[in-house]
Amino acid sequence: MALLFTAPAAHATGPRGLALITNQGSHDVSVIDLATLRVQATVPVGQGPAGIAVSAQGDRAYISNPGSDEVVALDLRTLKVAARAKAGGGAVGIAVSPDGGTVYLADWFGNRLLALDAQTLAERWALPLGRAPAGVAVHPDGHSVYVVERDEDRLSVIDPATRTVRARAAVGAHPFALTHDAPRERLYVLNVYGDSVSVLDARSLAPVGTVAVGKRPYSAALAAGGRRLYVSNQGSDSVSVIDPDTLRVIDTLPGFGYPEGVAAQDGQVLVVNWMDDNVSVLDGSSGKTLATLPVGSNPRGFGVFIGTPRAQPDPGSTPR
Repeated sequence: MALLFTAPAAHATGPRGLALITNQGSHDVSVIDLATLRVQATVPVGQGPAGIAVSAQGDRAYISNPGSDEVVALDLRTLKVAARAKAGGGAVGIAVSPDGGTVYLADWFGNRLLALDAQTLAERWALPLGRAPAGVAVHPDGHSVYVVERDEDRLSVIDPATRTVRARAAVGAHPFALTHDAPRERLYVLNVYGDSVSVLDARSLAPVGTVAVGKRPYSAALAAGGRRLYVSNQGSDSVSVIDPDTLRVIDTLPGFGYPEGVAAQDGQVLVVNWMDDNVSVLDGSSGKTLATLPVGSNPRGFGVFIGTPRAQPDPGSTPR
């Protein structure tokens, strides 16, 4: 399942962080240090982890375990499980509000969007949706939550304040993931059965265009300062590189192993290879492979899997 919503590329001058790869087959998370490109830890998190969302504050990662119908909160400073709760049925899509206070979970079998307290993971509310809700994204202003409903071939916009569906739009066949493009105020919706990306205006949901890509597109991420959109194609073992301004495919990169999650930071693009049990690290501008890192079994990395943990505050310091 695809994030999914993916994080925008970080500024080149920003600190490099951690990539957290959910390994559905080995029931753990591989933690990659993006400064050294090494796996620094492997953390058991529960049965069949798939979806992941790192908070904008960099303090926690939230992981969906569809194998046990659980959600887990991982403290990124200690790399220990901070909270765990039962939630949803077979849920994969997960996202965090910009203020870090709410976790949104797409309840695949329950056909609902769940809103959970980010600290305790207790359910706050639930909203009925169409069949098989998958990828989830939250607008940077926090006032809109986007959910793709796979078996309805559509995207829904939820108002979290009123807990209602504000609008809906038809997309391609069996959408699974989506990415929000903040500078252009666009949504890229990946249509797994349509072998395409539907491009919508994020405010009006008016169609902007459709881009044909490889077979079974799964996840996407903006890179190179937002000048490139990388799309993983599960069925063709490739990655499509799209110019977001012209909506043209400018390159198709071969040699991946059933690629799933994609994320970008600081000029790097990470592509998670389900069949090869590894992560490809690409140069965001050229698409050249910089490194290949072994991780756990059947990695997915569906969602925002890159974050930069904040340092622990000095207990003796004075807030400013």
